[in-house]
Amino acid sequence: MKNEGIEGTERFLSPDKGRGLRAVQHFAVGELVFACPAYSYVLTVNERAAHCEYCFTRKEGLSKCGKCKQAFYCDVDCQKGDWPMHKLECSAMCAYGENWCPSETVRLVARIIMKQRATTERTPSERLLLLTEFESHLDKLDSEKEEMNQSDIAALHHFYSKNIIDLPDNQALIELFGQVNCNGFTIEDEELSHLGSAVFPDVALMNHSCSPNVIVTYKGTVAEVRAVQDINPGDEVFNSYIDLLYPTEDRRERLIDSYFFNCQCDECISKSKDKAKMEIRKKLSSPPEPEEIRAMVHYAKNVIEEFRRAKHYKNILSELLEMCELSQEKMGSIFADTNVYMLHMMYQAMGVCLYMQDWDGAMSYGEKIIQPYSVHYPAYSLNVASMYLKLGRLYLGLERKTQGVKALKKAQGIMEVAHGKDHHYVAEVKREIEEQK
Repeated sequence: MKNEGIEGTERFLSPDKGRGLRAVQHFAVGELVFACPAYSYVLTVNERAAHCEYCFTRKEGLSKCGKCKQAFYCDVDCQKGDWPMHKLECSAMCAYGENWCPSETVRLVARIIMKQRATTERTPSERLLLLTEFESHLDKLDSEKEEMNQSDIAALHHFYSKNIIDLPDNQALIELFGQVNCNGFTIEDEELSHLGSAVFPDVALMNHSCSPNVIVTYKGTVAEVRAVQDINPGDEVFNSYIDLLYPTEDRRERLIDSYFFNCQCDECISKSKDKAKMEIRKKLSSPPEPEEIRAMVHYAKNVIEEFRRAKHYKNILSELLEMCELSQEKMGSIFADTNVYMLHMMYQAMGVCLYMQDWDGAMSYGEKIIQPYSVHYPAYSLNVASMYLKLGRLYLGLERKTQGVKALKKAQGIMEVAHGKDHHYVAEVKREIEEQK
């Protein structure tokens, strides 16, 4: 297809940021700025049987692939549509059995290679930015990231060399993995559960702000970009690349580590929310020294990383919950319950409780989290919506109907802006509310 652009927007050179996306018309809050189909995508292994491998539809009674018995589809049309990509894995999964374990990034890169070979023209995902234009930032990678890239390349050769003839050379693969790591997206459901990974070139054109004026949600394998602030002609369109819960120093560290730039957005300059995000416990005998606060933040970050590494092991759930509780007890000697590092561990504890089906425990944590979330996050945050949604569903499951409906309505109000009023997730929430009448 020709480069037809995206109506209402244009690609431009953003001062100090490089290329970016700019509005040439007004977009009201909740209005769709543009939609972008995935250039390539992959359903995460844990969601197989719950979602269609091809269109990501969530429903019961999906039909499995007759050969590998591991991929599931809505119908024959979805299975045929997915075959050009599924054939890369089908026979390999049969051959390797339980030893078939490429990372999600490796699986996505394999699909991108096949897509590039099959496609010679600009795709509907690349109206403004070609995938080949992605930045890879190879010159900024540390030794650990370089080793991870080489490990992924080795896995690509190991699991896919029989089905992808003449894989690109090592340097080309290093470049491609770098591009995907810097520009890939995680597709999530309405509760922010991970569904898969994808590349959306036109969405990747947007620069970052910690006070974004758009939000990205997903309808199947299509990314939808909606305004969460009024956008006027001439305004740059900003997305957020990271979780915005944390204070400025933490956000900047995350952005430098993953995207290799030092954020200078208005929120990072003003640090307007940092004091509330770093709330210190009241009625201490004496205010903590700055060094004590820095040491506790350092401790919190270490615990967060330790938990991230450990949470993949479902056989140690009670230990994970204890880790959350002990860290809250230690941090609570200085930090208020509304401090974002306390909230982070409460959120992790809530997730463990949900997995253990400790509904009362999960609800208790959710109730502590929701109001501070509403303060710390920007308006129309998916993190706030998903927390209201989880709480609402927990309340209904525990037969607390009034509180459940109230929480679901709060979620619905945010989701109608972020997802659009016609999204099937919004329809599901409306149906849950109606069923309580």
